[in-house]
Amino acid sequence: MRHRLTPFQKAVYAATMEIPLGETRSYAWVARRIGRPRSYRAVGNALNKNPYAPFVPCHRVIASDGTPGGFNGGLAKKLRLLDQERKFGRAGN
Repeated sequence: MRHRLTPFQKAVYAATMEIPLGETRSYAWVARRIGRPRSYRAVGNALNKNPYAPFVPCHRVIASDGTPGGFNGGLAKKLRLLDQERKFGRAGN
């Protein structure tokens, strides 16, 4: 199935793919990265509709205060994905 993405969604997904394995960045970071610093809520909405997860790793995007934020697949799954990536990253060092 082919998904029609807006230019904003494409930018959000591209920026999200820059986040290294096992690391996180905030919604605000993604918004600044795409040149829309006040659009952090729109970033969250775009990630909530991400049809390419986990290839586009929306689970790596968290709230600015360090809390996990939301996740369409459920918070437990987001935390499990991050934990697995962090373990994998350490094992690869």
